[in-house]
Amino acid sequence: MSYRVALIGAGGISRNHLDAIRELGPDRLTAVAVAEPDKMKRQAVATEYGLNLYDDYRKMIVQEKPDIAIIALPHHLHEECSVFCAANGCHLLLEKPMALSSASCDAILAAVREAGVALMVGHTQHYLPANRQAKALIESGRLGKLVAIHDTRHKAYFGEERPRWFLEKEKAGGGILMNLGAHSIDKIQWLTGRRVAKVKAVLSYEAPIGNVEGSGVVLAETEGGIGAVIVQSGYAGVAKDETELIFTGGMARLVSHQGLWISRDGQYEPAEGDVAPDAESPFASQLRDLLDAIEHRSEPECSGEYAKSVIAVLEAVYRSQATGVEQVVE
Repeated sequence: MSYRVALIGAGGISRNHLDAIRELGPDRLTAVAVAEPDKMKRQAVATEYGLNLYDDYRKMIVQEKPDIAIIALPHHLHEECSVFCAANGCHLLLEKPMALSSASCDAILAAVREAGVALMVGHTQHYLPANRQAKALIESGRLGKLVAIHDTRHKAYFGEERPRWFLEKEKAGGGILMNLGAHSIDKIQWLTGRRVAKVKAVLSYEAPIGNVEGSGVVLAETEGGIGAVIVQSGYAGVAKDETELIFTGGMARLVSHQGLWISRDGQYEPAEGDVAPDAESPFASQLRDLLDAIEHRSEPECSGEYAKSVIAVLEAVYRSQATGVEQVVE
């Protein structure tokens, strides 16, 4: 069966989704329309991908009646848009983070249950080949027991190319921790198969523009007692996205978009089972997962309930910064 897909939001990530739809092919998915208030953005995407274009997603959903809506809007619009699309019978692929708060996540989950549609949240860390290698390594026990994780993410966050809403707490929910920290929290929870239970956070607010944090250090503890440190900076410097996994019998270095290396004797060597260069894109893989959930009436790997758990950790991070003490994840 082929499903008709409508895209809501024509920002930078929209092309990742549209390319993934093309990758899966018309036998499975066909992109039919895009809604975007910015005329130049919607016209560029519509022309490139041959889509009907709208300036209002509500009008698009009512007129096009798509099977699936991909929502790639500013974070503060996720709840309203998801509830509307679900009520109109659309299955949902919602970009991460799921919403600004656990309460907003609950509203989305309630709408999805009432409508009987599938919901997937776009935590693409699950679909990166190197990350899957790392998860398999942890589960194999080849390096012993996993005891600690050190996740580092540095990226110039305050450049002119970043849409301004990212730097407004009321619209984004937070800064680098809300946006990229969601990836780190998700990665830790998914790799270990355990939820984060406690956090202690120290954030900084030194950016020249906006009212969101520009860096953060988070000490997290999972259920079962695995310690994890997240260090992120959006200030100037060398970009970095690296996760160190510490076992009782060795270490592993994970660079999610590049590969996995293992050390038992002080030297890192590539992990066995190199990733094929023509491996399917993570955006295509997550769409396959969504289609499987739709057709089997099951929960996708990145379900709404799971995505809400990431938001709950982020809420605890910001509570810890505000109070100066460790917070239990609610």
